[in-house]
Amino acid sequence: MKLTRINRRKFLRDTSVSSLGALTVPSIVPSTVFGKTAPSNKIQVGQIGCGRISVWHDLHGVMQNDIAQTIGVCDVDSKRALDGKKNVDKFYSDKGKSVDTKIFGNHKEMLSSGEIDAVVISTPDHWHAQPAIEAALANKHIYLQKPHAMTIYEGRLVSDIVRTQGVKFQLGTQQRSSEHFRYACELVRNGRIGKVHTVKIGLPGDPSGPLAKPEPIPENLDFDRWLGSAPEMDYSEMLVHPQADYSRPGWLRYEQFCAGMITGWGQHHFDIAAWGTNLEYSGPIGIEAIADFPRSGSWNVHGDFMVKMDFQSGQRFLISGGYPNGIRFIGDRGWIFVTRGQYRVSDSDPLPEGEQSPLTASDSKILENGIGEDEINLPRSTDHHRNWLESIRSDSEPISNVEVAHRVCSMCLLSHIAMKFPHRLEWNPGTETFVGNDKATEMLRRQQRAPYGINHINY
Repeated sequence: MKLTRINRRKFLRDTSVSSLGALTVPSIVPSTVFGKTAPSNKIQVGQIGCGRISVWHDLHGVMQNDIAQTIGVCDVDSKRALDGKKNVDKFYSDKGKSVDTKIFGNHKEMLSSGEIDAVVISTPDHWHAQPAIEAALANKHIYLQKPHAMTIYEGRLVSDIVRTQGVKFQLGTQQRSSEHFRYACELVRNGRIGKVHTVKIGLPGDPSGPLAKPEPIPENLDFDRWLGSAPEMDYSEMLVHPQADYSRPGWLRYEQFCAGMITGWGQHHFDIAAWGTNLEYSGPIGIEAIADFPRSGSWNVHGDFMVKMDFQSGQRFLISGGYPNGIRFIGDRGWIFVTRGQYRVSDSDPLPEGEQSPLTASDSKILENGIGEDEINLPRSTDHHRNWLESIRSDSEPISNVEVAHRVCSMCLLSHIAMKFPHRLEWNPGTETFVGNDKATEMLRRQQRAPYGINHINY
């Protein structure tokens, strides 16, 4: 049965359970036809959020593929929305196409457009879950920047609703579309280093900063909408994003909007660790952590840290800024280390000191023989945005699907929660609940400031 309107209270009642396991979600029949009104039957894409990651990565990542066309942009900062439109118009103009990209007033207006088949969501982290859920309910295919969600509860809702709706979802963990990351995981999955017992993940922390001072809200910024479900606060540019350029925004260092590097770069590296160990649909059974948090200034995400995560399989993940940035798989017959090397998505991504090979091993012969046809061959993608677009066209599964996105993000968020406790936390990955710890359980979700957030979706 096709539903065109969902009562908010009924939606919340039907999708709330004491555990975060299976959810009953409203059934809306998904559209199987894309771009019905589009020239040349291209996938018509809308860009939600026109900030740094969009400018550096997402806009061009979609537009360079001829099976799609970006036709609309949306941002709560009107200057950035206009810049987004100019970027799109210029891209197509340089190719001899005359376009007039539409600026949408807000993402809900975009989602209600019959012209839009799919959306790319490149918003701050606290604005990931709500537009993703709303896009799925509007039958729009979704490319979502990592991390998947701000809380495990949000992430479970996104996964269940996306899968029920049948739309194609890709998380922006583009390392899966890099050949050396895939090859590293195939080598590990095929036993080249024996039985893996430990994975060491190197992630940086963030430094502290000065005290933010209240400032007048820029006329071009809808600050209330930018805050969204987060608590009200005074505007300060250092906690939002720069007005003069597209350098690294301050919200990445403020816990109301982001958990820090543990979910920022963390979702990338945890994803590869889970892919290589075949733990991508699972979760740990125990987590403990230590972390330094700033004692002054307004930036309050974690700095130096160490996390220990144990799985039912007997494998252990160790995560710290003290390790080289990347993933080291350690087995009983050797090790494999994989990293981005010199590759960066934006100019503020950390780089290793000096030249660094993206793939190394305890014995170079481990890397030489390739993967046979009769061995485990993982899905192949060389272009993350195109992989998503092709999944829409062919009705296939994209390489970074929504349930893996949720499970891996949960590992990051569990690490963040464990940083707040002086003792080990026990976790049940089947029910997605903490064992015997009410305080930790409270951190599986967070309050939502009306009228924003997943608790206030009204269809």
